[in-house]
Amino acid sequence: MEMKDATTALAALGQDTRLAVFRLLVEAGPEGLAAGAIAEALAVPPATLSFHLKELGAAGLVVAMPQGRSIRYRADFEAMGALIGFLTHNCCGGNADACRPAASSRSAARRKVSAA
Repeated sequence: MEMKDATTALAALGQDTRLAVFRLLVEAGPEGLAAGAIAEALAVPPATLSFHLKELGAAGLVVAMPQGRSIRYRADFEAMGALIGFLTHNCCGGNADACRPAASSRSAARRKVSAA
């Protein structure tokens, strides 16, 4: 992935609604979701959702799949992997074990802070 492509993708994900849409589509998997289902799940007006899906599509992160009179959207997992690869290229001096995400540790730390 080139720097320009990474910048475009990160800028698209740098907005709350677009990040929520992308995360929802990642969760939905390769089959994706219909635009109406996305709008309903995120309580986003259709016109607003259309704008955000267009931005995510332009950034190469979302693919539109026409189905008759409706459109399903799915995350482009290859593009997502390329972005993650770009961000982690040569991470920790090439020590891949040191670069593994510690999601469970962060979640536990957040729960402790919330409880306090």
